[in-house]
Amino acid sequence: MTVRLLDLTSKLHDYVLSVSSRETKLMARLREETATMPGAGMQIPPIQGQFLAFLVSLIGARRGIEIGTFTGYSALWVATALPADGKLICCDVNEKTTAVARRYWKEAGVDRKIELRLAPALDTLKSLLASGGAGTFDYVFIDADKENYDAYYERSLALLRQGGLVVFDNMLWGGAVADGRKRDPDTLALKALNAKLHHDRRIDLSLLYIGDGVTLARKR
Repeated sequence: MTVRLLDLTSKLHDYVLSVSSRETKLMARLREETATMPGAGMQIPPIQGQFLAFLVSLIGARRGIEIGTFTGYSALWVATALPADGKLICCDVNEKTTAVARRYWKEAGVDRKIELRLAPALDTLKSLLASGGAGTFDYVFIDADKENYDAYYERSLALLRQGGLVVFDNMLWGGAVADGRKRDPDTLALKALNAKLHHDRRIDLSLLYIGDGVTLARKR
C-alpha cells in the first residue's frame, strides 16, 4: 500500500521529536532566540538540522560550504558533526544575524571549525574556485535567495569532489512549486531548478518531504 503523508499533525510532530531529536540545550536556546527575530521563518526545524548532521557524518565530510547562514543553527549542527580538523565555510551578508551565530558557535566550542565570509555568496564561491578549490569539498548546503539557487548549484558542483553532496532547502516552497498560478520570481526559479535537476545526469537525485522540501544531489 502506498501512503501519502499530506500533513504532519502537531501530535505526530511531537512524537517524532520525542523519539528522534537529539537537539542540545544550546541548540534549543539558539532556535528560541531566533524565533524572536525578524525573518524567523527562515529557521530550519530541529529534525532537519539533525538530518544535515547525519548526512555529513554519513559521507565522512571534512570540508563543507553553507550558503545562507542566518543565525547559525544549521551550521551549528553541521560543525558539531565534522571531525576536529573539519572546516565549514559559511556564506552570508548580514552582520547582525551572523553575530548571533558567532556567539553560539563559540559557546559550543565549534567556532574553530567555521569560517564566516561576509560577502555575496557567488563572489565567495568564485574566489574558492579561483584559489584551487575545485573538487575539494564534500558537502554544500544551499539555503539563501532562491533566484540564485541555480548559479549557486553550478559553482557548488564544480567545488565538490566526486561523491560529494549538495543539499537544497525550500524546494517545495510551501507547495507553490506545484501551483501553476504562482508566477513570482522565487517560485519560478525553484520550479526551473527542480526540472533541471530531474534531468541532470551529473548527479544522483532525491527530493524529500522534510521541512519545506529538501533535495539531495550527489555528484557522480
